[in-house]
Amino acid sequence: MNRHWIAPLLLLCALSVSAASPVTPQRVRVSSGVMQALLVKKVPPQYPQDAKDQHIQGVVVLKINTDKEGNVYQAELVSGHPQLAPAAIEAVKQWKYKPYQLNGTPVEVESQVQINFTLVN
Repeated sequence: MNRHWIAPLLLLCALSVSAASPVTPQRVRVSSGVMQALLVKKVPPQYPQDAKDQHIQGVVVLKINTDKEGNVYQAELVSGHPQLAPAAIEAVKQWKYKPYQLNGTPVEVESQVQINFTLVN
């Protein structure tokens, strides 16, 4: 009996089973619009006094990562005035989101948020 074909056949079966099994990634990228809809707690930034005194305004864009419970555990500056960035980061790290689910399983999320700093006369 010729058995040299058994090993390739078993390998093919194993690959077919693993390819058919759904794999949930550990972290996914989600649009800022989707994240806005999941936001449950938004802490406003404290406008830095130095920035107020210098009449600095603008938008700060941050890259954020949330854990499986919807907590922001990392926020990094993408763009915006450096004097406004620390206040934006401090505020955003206190934000809370509904957990993002993929195939019914909560996953970590990477996204971007914008924080507007506007002086009122």
